[in-house]
Amino acid sequence: MGFAPLDYAIVAVYLLGVTVAGVLISGRQRSSRDYFLGGKQMAWWSVGFSIAASETSTLTFISIPGLAFKGNMHFLQLAAGYFLGRLIVSVVFIPAYYRGDLETAYDFLGKRFGLSLRRFTSLVFIVTRLLASGVRLFATAIPVHLITGLGYPASILLIGGFTLVYTYLGGLKAVVAMDVVQLFIYLGAAAVAMGLILHRLPHGWADVAAFASSHGQDKFAFINTSTGTTLMGFLAAPYTLLGGLLGGTFLAMASHGTDQMIVQRLLGCRTRWDSQRALMLDAAFIVLQFGFFLVLGLCLYAFYGGVSFQQLGLASSDEVFPKFIVENLPTGIAGLAVAGVLASAMGTLSSSISSLASSTYLDLFKLTARGRALDKQGELRWSRLFTLLWSVLLIGGAMLFTDTKNPVVELGLKITSFTYGGLLGTFLLGLLFKKTTQIDAFIGFVCGLAAMAAVLAFTPIDFTWHTFIGCAVTILAGNASRFLREMKGVPAPNESP
Repeated sequence: MGFAPLDYAIVAVYLLGVTVAGVLISGRQRSSRDYFLGGKQMAWWSVGFSIAASETSTLTFISIPGLAFKGNMHFLQLAAGYFLGRLIVSVVFIPAYYRGDLETAYDFLGKRFGLSLRRFTSLVFIVTRLLASGVRLFATAIPVHLITGLGYPASILLIGGFTLVYTYLGGLKAVVAMDVVQLFIYLGAAAVAMGLILHRLPHGWADVAAFASSHGQDKFAFINTSTGTTLMGFLAAPYTLLGGLLGGTFLAMASHGTDQMIVQRLLGCRTRWDSQRALMLDAAFIVLQFGFFLVLGLCLYAFYGGVSFQQLGLASSDEVFPKFIVENLPTGIAGLAVAGVLASAMGTLSSSISSLASSTYLDLFKLTARGRALDKQGELRWSRLFTLLWSVLLIGGAMLFTDTKNPVVELGLKITSFTYGGLLGTFLLGLLFKKTTQIDAFIGFVCGLAAMAAVLAFTPIDFTWHTFIGCAVTILAGNASRFLREMKGVPAPNESP
């Protein structure tokens, strides 16, 4: 059908509207606490929906249907692990965070081990988030590129420019409020798309089921009990049952327990109970959302007659759903669908910018002599300066991924998995092992990162195992350091002789 002038108008109005609304809803900020934590007065349900939107918006909208289109529903095993991981974070991590008036995830490590470790882990987060969020921003540029014909760099600049405005002026309140709106916009648009596909198929759902089982395949399969012929073959296989459950659990524990992009929202809730309710709302919602978008991918597979994405003339499976939006949705609905994916992506991008700026200011700059001497207006001024800085760097970072042919959801998860294991292991050393000290945590963390570098360089192990391996090595190395130190009777640097 093509993209009509009305569709372009809807996209333009939505981009302008969401930017203005984000600024107006945020209200007035008086300090960095208001700017980065919403004054710790965020409603639990809005935080829950905001987390769901910020962590899965564009990657889910574009890449998850593509995974089912070219494969099956094995990704649901990972989603089940995500649920379990969020449950553990709710029970173990959140109570520890609310025992003190924490400002960031790494503030916990500073109080438990010392400021040096807080700064170091914050720096690791900043580098990882910059790269992973660059992938997410590039993912959003895919439909813009397909629709407008703009190059990927120009598409990235378009999205980043609008996002910068309301994130810079509105702070966390603007980010959360717009996330909630955007979540239901893009889900509604995807539901309309699925309904249209089923309506156009001659036999509706029966055709989806028929194509899913054609040529001896079972695209509805969501459990993969394969163990391979060797241990390395098993570890290298994507989306096995054990790898999905265990990998998903540890990945969710790391992302929702140690990643400032998520923890920032959880710390913005009024109480510990509100924070836990927000996280469990996200946990339930995320499984349903992944299931929905995987089924959408199967519907697209039937709609296009069971051909591969290469036969459709596409570079990757990520482009299948954007192609359908542009070519098949009616005028007006197509514009709303594209506006939804763009706006939800703006929410994800704004979350990344806010978390990078908050970690830089609260974990690094505020701890310096100059940072401690600021009044509230000075805090707000510097907070916005770091927001501007990271907006520019994040947009530039997205340019690095414009030639990728891999599904962006997998690439994004691989980047975060590299450091998530070490971060999670360090937090668990502080939470579960009371005798470990800062030197033990440092040794554990560095060993965890080194182990992941070796895994990535010398093994074909799938990304679903990365967080678990990094976490296990960190905990073992940290406790080995403590054991050897105690055996030799050597006190740690932060202990009294």
